[in-house]
Amino acid sequence: MDDLCWLSATAAAAAVRAGKASSEALVRAALTRCAAVNPGLNAVVELAPDTALRRAREADADAKRGAWRGPLHGVPVTVKESFAVAQMRNTAGAPFLQGNVAHESARAVARLEQAGAIVVGTTNVPLLLGDYQSWNDLYGTTNNPWDVSRTSGGSSGGSAAALAAGIGHLSIGSDLGGSIRVPAHFCGVFGHKPTLGVVPLDGHIPPPPGAPPQPPPELPVAGPLARSADDLLLAMQVLGGPVGDDATAWEWHLAPPRQAQLDDYRVGVVLDDPACPVTGEVRDVLDAAVAALGSSGVRIDGGWPLGPSPLEQYQAYRLMLQAFFQAASPSEPVGTPISHREHTRASTLRMVARAAWQAFFRDHDAFLMPAAFVSAFPHDHSAPPSETGFFDSPRVIRTAEGPRRYDDMLFWQTFATFSGLPATIAPVGRTTSGLPVGMQILGPWLEDATPIDLAGRLTELTGGFVRPPLQGR
Repeated sequence: MDDLCWLSATAAAAAVRAGKASSEALVRAALTRCAAVNPGLNAVVELAPDTALRRAREADADAKRGAWRGPLHGVPVTVKESFAVAQMRNTAGAPFLQGNVAHESARAVARLEQAGAIVVGTTNVPLLLGDYQSWNDLYGTTNNPWDVSRTSGGSSGGSAAALAAGIGHLSIGSDLGGSIRVPAHFCGVFGHKPTLGVVPLDGHIPPPPGAPPQPPPELPVAGPLARSADDLLLAMQVLGGPVGDDATAWEWHLAPPRQAQLDDYRVGVVLDDPACPVTGEVRDVLDAAVAALGSSGVRIDGGWPLGPSPLEQYQAYRLMLQAFFQAASPSEPVGTPISHREHTRASTLRMVARAAWQAFFRDHDAFLMPAAFVSAFPHDHSAPPSETGFFDSPRVIRTAEGPRRYDDMLFWQTFATFSGLPATIAPVGRTTSGLPVGMQILGPWLEDATPIDLAGRLTELTGGFVRPPLQGR
């Protein structure tokens, strides 16, 4: 049964379709694994065992009749708790929402279920998703499967930890400041931040449940986490596409990868920058991954693309992020209010940056950069961002090279989020202290399959997902 837990979502779905495994067996394996390892992780914060088993039996009955629901038929998955899942709590870790039970699932969750997936549980988050550590007063702290004294990341830290520990075959998260990418990097799994607007965010907190219609998002996205690149690709085919009135006028399809083989790829790379130096142990792993690509025939060009400087993009991104936090805050926002003029100027630079990246992608296929400057750091619940404001946090992250500002975590998240471009995290190795390291692969606008494909090919060279040395109770 334990072996079933470690199948990729693609392999699990194939096993059900071939009659080699039942959906009920997969769900029972996920629940058994959760019972064994979740007490030490606190990654899954609410289970739905009865509902999941009932749906698994229904999926098995449908399979016997040849009535296949979709490409994830009978596959158990988890969902970040900030997404509404029908008949489950939906709080984003906020005590003032502790009594909120969703009446219907968020659009992204509904698409997973329509494709045949079975939600077995929801995963932990920081309070209102505002931290790189997944902890809150409702559910407590999520630990990293590689070292329980360290964070699993945030805000999709519960999803990344659950996947790394073998609970569920796929998960969905959301990403504004690296909330998919950082947990994937910290926990050693794959994650994908889609092109802005491709995956619907309705039914996700923020905004709070019952809020009026919102303007189109400028920065946040919903996307998948998985244990293989193939699973990211499958998830994007399921999750993407317009909703509501937009769906009456246009359709979306996942454009194929630009290249058919690894040595046809041409990529840019920057693995360090004075604005946010990368620790030596992380840099060593990334250097080795880039060297492996070069040895395999990939053409590699170093240096940032022409256009707005990295620091200009970072500063404008910070301003827009602060405006987002202020608008989403349920109480009096922390910090100086952002004026409409400031926001408009930053948003204009956002479009200039996107155009500059797209110009670069006319003769390059992808761009490689760190997922973060550091590997998973120890838990630190002092001075919560909800009290100090994220940008004024007095927390420091201690590294071998010296202490670093907490908000330095934002720098390497800037370029994909600010431009709206897709970015994939590929697990490419571990530090000398045994912590996972992910490579961030930025791709062209609406060409999500390209960075996902390159992530898969890169991890064929570096080893990809590895089970953490986690012992169950």
